[in-house]
Amino acid sequence: MAENSKVILEAKGIYKSFSTVRVLQDVDFSVDKGEVHALMGENGAGKSTLIKIITGVYSKDQGQIYWEGQPVEINSYQDCQKLGVACIYQELSVIPPLTVAQNVFLGREPRKGKLIDFKKMNQMTQELIDKYQFPLKPTTVVDNLGIGQRQLIEILKGLSQDSKLLIMDEPTASLSGKEAEMLFKIIQTLRKQGVSIIYISHRLEEVYMLSDRLTILRDGKNAALLQKHEIIPAKVIETMIGKVVDESAGSKKMLQSKGGEVRLDVKGLTDKTDRFRNISFQVHKGEILGFGGLIGAGRTELVRAIYGIDKPISGEVYLDGEKMTDPSPKHSIQMGIGFVPEDRRNDGFIPLLSTTKNVALTNYDILKKSGLAVSDKDELDMSKRAIEAIDIRPSDPDKQVGVMSGGNQQKVVLGKWLMRDLRLLIVDEPTAGIDVGAKDEIYSILEDLASKGVAVIVVTSDLQELLRVSHRILVMRKGDIVKEFKNEVVTQSMVLSAGQGVQKEEEAAE
Repeated sequence: MAENSKVILEAKGIYKSFSTVRVLQDVDFSVDKGEVHALMGENGAGKSTLIKIITGVYSKDQGQIYWEGQPVEINSYQDCQKLGVACIYQELSVIPPLTVAQNVFLGREPRKGKLIDFKKMNQMTQELIDKYQFPLKPTTVVDNLGIGQRQLIEILKGLSQDSKLLIMDEPTASLSGKEAEMLFKIIQTLRKQGVSIIYISHRLEEVYMLSDRLTILRDGKNAALLQKHEIIPAKVIETMIGKVVDESAGSKKMLQSKGGEVRLDVKGLTDKTDRFRNISFQVHKGEILGFGGLIGAGRTELVRAIYGIDKPISGEVYLDGEKMTDPSPKHSIQMGIGFVPEDRRNDGFIPLLSTTKNVALTNYDILKKSGLAVSDKDELDMSKRAIEAIDIRPSDPDKQVGVMSGGNQQKVVLGKWLMRDLRLLIVDEPTAGIDVGAKDEIYSILEDLASKGVAVIVVTSDLQELLRVSHRILVMRKGDIVKEFKNEVVTQSMVLSAGQGVQKEEEAAE
């Protein structure tokens, strides 16, 4: 490695294969001190593999890693922590039964003699929370917090280690707009303090705003290294996926409500813990109804209650005029309702099982049986149909879903529902942590379902996505539906303002 006092980390000529599949080929990547270096690429391009090599999760086949100009071997996450590297992974690693403070200092607890000094640990956590103005309390049990707040704990864990290099893998995937803005301020502060950041995100606007340089991977190889002035949206997308994806219609849209025959009718639904109250709305056949609002507005809790995961205290749900008397996931599946959850890894699929087994999970009632056993051939055929229908990669039916990229994991979760005769599909955060190419594919799947008469409910915190897919939009705030947008020109600002409880007269002039 050439001497360069600015460079804190460099990966040179990295190769990595799994079995006979080469996932990284002669990849170079470096990070300067006090730099935000973004890393982009389609799902399966090799981003996660490169990061796991840098952090010691995977061993490299060839190549060398340098830290502050010196060659190093990183064989475990402990090795990279000793160097001063912390990683905030896309999949949360917080432990729900523990408190915020216990999670932040897990394995590094301050001690008084042989006992953990909980008072000091809570105090140290509070100092971090105050410094970065996070909406958290050290003593809160994580199980009582939502996905967005759990993500903030992951970030706090990294910040608590005084790291020289912070790796952020899709850090805003589950954050509200306000929480994301807070994170961006933190990143700017860290940069000024000389901390380096590797920023992995599929949200292009974040990369353009934050990064000093951008490395793009494609098919496991370096596709481009762009300086800040070279980061042009059209160029980045074309380099990353080799085709142009229309991102232009993201800030404004004329909503066209489908109307027609009512498929889902929700009347006066109220949550027993007051996360939503007296919710009434309808969804029509062939309509995509979008739910907007900030994290904690009650959207996820509402769709979970409709599907029968959680029990509301009052209210009624009708599907095609038939009352769902005792809603449960099993009953909903039998009624023709599919559900793609917000937390796909914990609730949407079983990581250690294959694509075949995951696709079959919700479909055993319609698979052929040989005596009491499910037909292996029918199970495999169904998996192959799902793989072909939505281009799951790799196309190996025996591949464990847990080792796939985020986009293909989501395709597996969606694919199992496409094997059924759906009447209603509920999708919560359909493309969190997924690249622009896979996003476009998932949008096409949802639009195709709607064109066939399926009613679709989409909950998303991505305003561009909300406008992109919806025929009609309902905005929730603090457990109530506060605004409906239909048959009018709607902007991201209008939706965001409604979710924040702000009236904006300026939109009337648009």
